[in-house]
This record gives sequence, C-alpha cells and structure tokens, in this order.
Amino acid sequence: MAENLLKRPHPEDEDAANKRSRSNNGSPRPATPSQAGGRPDISAAVAAARAKAEEIKKRLAKSGPAAPSPPPAAASAPASSATSDRIAQLKARVAAATSRSKELAQSKPSIPSPPVYQDDYGRARGGLDIGLHPALQENAQQDRLNKNRPGQGRYPGQKAKQEEQKKAQLDLSAPTLEELKTNPYFDTSISVKNASGKGRSSRQLIFNQQGKYIAQAAALRRQAQLEDMKRRIAERARQAGIDEDPSEKAFLVPKPPEIEWWDEGLVNGSSYDAISDPSNLKIDTPDSIITIYIQHPVLIEPPQEKIVPAAKPMFLTAKEQAKLRRQRRMADLKEKQAKIRLGLEPPPPPKVKKSNLMRVLGEQAIQDPTAVEARVNKEIAERKDAHETANQERKLTKEERAEKLEKQQAEDAAKGIHVRVYKIDSLANGKHRFQVGKNAEQNALTGVCIMHPKMNLVVVEGGEHSIRFYDKLMQNRIKWTEMEAPSALREGNREAQAKWLEAEDENGELRDLSLNKCELIFSGEEKARGFRKWLGARVCESDSQARDVLARAKMDSFWSVAKNLKREF
Repeated sequence: MAENLLKRPHPEDEDAANKRSRSNNGSPRPATPSQAGGRPDISAAVAAARAKAEEIKKRLAKSGPAAPSPPPAAASAPASSATSDRIAQLKARVAAATSRSKELAQSKPSIPSPPVYQDDYGRARGGLDIGLHPALQENAQQDRLNKNRPGQGRYPGQKAKQEEQKKAQLDLSAPTLEELKTNPYFDTSISVKNASGKGRSSRQLIFNQQGKYIAQAAALRRQAQLEDMKRRIAERARQAGIDEDPSEKAFLVPKPPEIEWWDEGLVNGSSYDAISDPSNLKIDTPDSIITIYIQHPVLIEPPQEKIVPAAKPMFLTAKEQAKLRRQRRMADLKEKQAKIRLGLEPPPPPKVKKSNLMRVLGEQAIQDPTAVEARVNKEIAERKDAHETANQERKLTKEERAEKLEKQQAEDAAKGIHVRVYKIDSLANGKHRFQVGKNAEQNALTGVCIMHPKMNLVVVEGGEHSIRFYDKLMQNRIKWTEMEAPSALREGNREAQAKWLEAEDENGELRDLSLNKCELIFSGEEKARGFRKWLGARVCESDSQARDVLARAKMDSFWSVAKNLKREF
C-alpha cells in the first residue's frame, strides 16, 4: 500500500512499461533481467573502435615510417573485452612514437641525447586516469617532437630572427694582427691578449703530489719552533745579563799564575814547585826581604779630608759692616794726612763739583764763570777716566780668566772624581749633540758620547761642581722632545753618514721626538779618571764597537746596564 502511494501515476501504459521503478527512498531501483535488452550493442562499439584505430595508423604512416604492427596477441584479443582493445591502441601508439624517435636520433648524431618519451603522455593531467581523445593525441605528439628538436620550436622563424639580431649587434672583439698593422691609433694595452692573434690553448690539469701541503705545514711548524727557541734563549740571556753579541773575552777564564807576586821575593824560582827544596826558600838568607827592621808604610792622606769644605767667616749685619767700613776709611785718611804733613806726598787739589763751584772758587767764578765751568767739567771727566782706567787695570784678561777657571776646576776635581752615565733615546737633533759635547768641554769633564741606532750613551766624569752643573743641563735645561731644522754639516763628518742621526725621515719630514727622554742610569764616585780627555761623539754601528770604546776605560758594563734598563712610564 505504501509502495503504491509513492509511485507517480502515468497516463500512458506503454510508457509506464519502459519506466524504471523506484524504491521507497527515491533512488533508482536496480535493473531487472527483463530490462537487459535496453543496453547498447557491444559489437558495434568494438567495430567503431577498430575503425578509429585503423584511421590513426594511416595518419601515422603518412607522417613517418610505417609503425610496427601490433602484437598478434593484441590482434587476437577477444572482441568481447573493450578494455583490451584500448590497451592495444595505446601500445600501438607507443611503438610508433618509439620507432620515430630512434630514426630521428640516427639521422642527427650531433644531438647529445635523443628525446625520451614517457608512456603516459596520452593520459590527461586530471586525476580520473582518462586518456586523451585520439584527435588530440596526434597534436600533443607533434608538439613534443618539435620541442625536443634543436633549433625548432613552436614558431620556426623565431630562431632565425634571434640569429639575425645577434649578428646586428656591435662586434666588441679585438682586431686581428692585420687590422693592428693598418690602424696606427689602436692602443694595444687595452686588450693585449685578444690582439695577439694566437688561439686560446687549453691548459693541462696539474695535480698536487700527495703529501705536498703536509710537508709545507711541517716546515712552517719547525720554523715556528725554531723562532720560539731563539726568543726563549734571548730572554734568558737578557735576564742573566749576557749581551746578544758577547765577545770571546767574556767566556775566557784567565790562567792562574805559576807563582803569586807576593811570594816571588820568598821563593828562589819561577813556580811553587821550587819550595819542595828547603834551600830555595829565602827566609833566613841574607838576601831575604824579611829582616829585623820594622818598615813603616807611607802615610796616605785620608780621602774624606778633601771633601771637607773650608771654614766660612761669620756674617756681619748691615750696621756692623758700615761701622767697619767707616773705621777703615778713617784710618786710611789719617795715614794720608800724616804723609802730607811730613811732606812725603803733595796735597791733593780741591775736588770741585758743580754743586760746590761757587763755594770753592767764589771770586774766580764771578769774574769768568764760563772758564770756571769748563775747568770743572774737565776735572769731572778726568776723575771719571781715572776711575774707569783703574777698573780696567784690576780686570782680569782672557788668559788670566781661563787660568783662574782651570785652577778652580782642578781644585774641584782634586776633592774627588764623580761619574754620571746618561741614556738618551735619540740624538737626531744636532743642537742636542752640540750642547752635550760643548758643555762637557767647558766644564773640564772627560768621557765619551756613544751614538748607536738603538740608543745613545753619555759617560762623563769630573769634579763635584762641574758634574752638578752638567747634571742640571742634561735633566732640566735641554728640551729633548724638541726638533729643529737640520743645519749644514761639514764634509767628512761621520754623523752625516748615519741614517738614524738625520733630522728628516724617509718622507722628508722632521722626526717625531715626542717620546725622546734622557735617563740617569748611574751616579757615583771613582778613585781616578778613566778617560784622559773628552773623546767627543763616537758613531758605533754594533754593540761590539760600543763595548770596545768603553772597555778602554773599563766601563763596558754600563752598556749592558743601559740595554737591560726597562723604562717605566
């Protein structure tokens, strides 16, 4: 009853017989066996498919070589299966495309690799796995072939057009040798390689031998170890006080004497081997230095008494000094008056001045004032000349002044010899070199100034007063950081040959002496002078030359002290 209510009534009974019945939920009811007669004819569909396959084969035969016939197994497939027919068609198309690609590859061997076709080119790009229409498969296959052929694309004239555009561009390649010979304005420095006319040759590959870079790394490591060892040895030598270029004399141990000097007068022989015989001893013999008499040594003046300053007189006040002067002048005046009374000296003329002119020469001044005034002026000028003449007579001459100065310096040096050693970084300023040498000569100091590329050493010795003056000069008066323009040097001067003593550097500018400094590295006294005179400046290129200069005065140790001195900023 319910099924009849859901059905739609149909007016025509013959059409109702052909209609499909529906289920209760509205979906189509499955077909019944009585309705099987309404399906399409399968044999007609197979015949149509074969006709289309033959048509495709003919088209392929016209466009290229004949394709191989399908396998007999595919031809003899049962006509009842539509799927097998479609597979046979696909295989035929694949075989035809493969044979065509092989022929193209054989006809053009210059192509690097023949195009490879995938067997699924006939399929659509969708996800339903449905093949293309046979009419569209031929166009797709032709596009693939044109795309893989070199020089041919979808538009055949495009490649030729591009070649013509390239030829029309400007040729920037270098000219040939013939063009260079005919063109005098061509600059060969622009492109020498291209203008040479030689073809470019390929270079061969050169492979490094096994272990090449390992050997180089090992050599670099050995060099680094050697440099490190040298640095450590130099550091230890510097700490031990050994110079970097020691002389052989520093390592030679003197041989002991055969007999000491104090035993020579007691032994009859040149060595101690003679004392084995008692007769060689000079103790009880008449010629022995041992006697019954007492020998008193010569008394030596103690050195400290030379340094004791002389006693100074007691200072007087201003009133006491005026009183003594007054008393002394009064005594001299009384003595002069006594000589005049006795007639030993003539009385002095009156001392006429412009202030007492009228009082001394009253009548004469009234009678002739002009003559009196001229007379007074003349006497005044005579008294002035006499005063200046007396001063000049008391004044010492140049030779007397030099003799007095030399005497004072000798007395100063007799009280004790003082030594000063200065280390100077640079003496590139000629004014500094002049001041160091000239002041040493003027103060009667002996020593030397050693100029070395690394440092400069000044050794001076003399009296206490001279050394004190020179010390103030070196540490206060001379401005070591100042630099002046160079002056003309005399020919043959060794200082002009030393590069480190030039006032200008390689760029022609004045050297920078902002860090230049003078340091006092030794101050003390010695028994006698080590140098006979001021040796002046000595240019020493190496440490051995500097040591040789100082070794004459037994002061070569000062060079090691100056080298090992660490500056404290």
